[in-house]
Amino acid sequence: MKKNLISNDIQISPKGKLIHLLGLEGLSKKHLTRILDVADGLIDDSGNLKKSKALDDMSVANLFFEPSTRTRNTFEIAGMRTSANIINVDLANSATKKNESLLDTMHTLKAMQIDMFVIRHKQNGLPHHVAENLEGVSILNAGDGINAHPTQALLDMLTIRQHKQSFKNLSVAIVGDIVHSRVAHSNIQALKTLGTRDIRLVAPKGLQYDSESCATVKCFSDIQAGLKDCDVVIVLRLQKERMLEADIPNEQEYFDNYGLTAERLALAKPDAIVMHPGPINRGVEIDSSIANGIQSVILQQVTNGIAVRMAVMEILAGKS
Repeated sequence: MKKNLISNDIQISPKGKLIHLLGLEGLSKKHLTRILDVADGLIDDSGNLKKSKALDDMSVANLFFEPSTRTRNTFEIAGMRTSANIINVDLANSATKKNESLLDTMHTLKAMQIDMFVIRHKQNGLPHHVAENLEGVSILNAGDGINAHPTQALLDMLTIRQHKQSFKNLSVAIVGDIVHSRVAHSNIQALKTLGTRDIRLVAPKGLQYDSESCATVKCFSDIQAGLKDCDVVIVLRLQKERMLEADIPNEQEYFDNYGLTAERLALAKPDAIVMHPGPINRGVEIDSSIANGIQSVILQQVTNGIAVRMAVMEILAGKS
């Protein structure tokens, strides 16, 4: 596992207040539980999202240097539902395309009275670098390289908690492209912090962690063994954009050996839930009957993503 690049003194104030969300390593169970509790409070008894005026005097800028549908849209909706002024920066025509440095662009945007930046970037540690060099604003990591995706992990934890209540005695299987997945990295950290002891990583050789990283979790190359009696199955997509062309698996062969099918899901506990961060590649990592099935909570994850991102924004702004 690649070591997380986050320094705890950057994202937590001396008084213990969360001032940035850059990664989950170093955050306490108390911090994670608070975010989940605030997010839960933003969902009503019917499962609908509430609205908030918490950020009605603030501006949030979204800077997505990588393509995104779910994450970008849910951050934008989260900002609007907390009454923030949302600015989606047009990076295709921004000054960074004219050789201005990213930090100069960020300082310029800050001078426009931006209070919070949501950043997705292919470079590991880029949001952390910005946080170190730009004072007086909050930085929220929407995914950096293969390093971290903290809000995805938090929405996954919220979804698990809604169905399983306690993390302590759970068996959680994460199946797929482990080594290239920032979602896997952040989920493992969150599960450990919240007390889950049986974390299983299921992947073929080349997409699995090395032996040193596997010493702290359970690593499987056999999907049947990895899924047996588990409570939660988190399926990951193949991160082809982060692989060398020669290392991209044959999709049919991958599905035959690692795709989540009804037969394989039957090895898990009868009340096991199935999760996926999206986008879903049907017939590659998951069968359509499972993605659409009664054990799937994939669409609930999407709704929870808005609640979690609302909660994080409110907490960073000191409004929750």
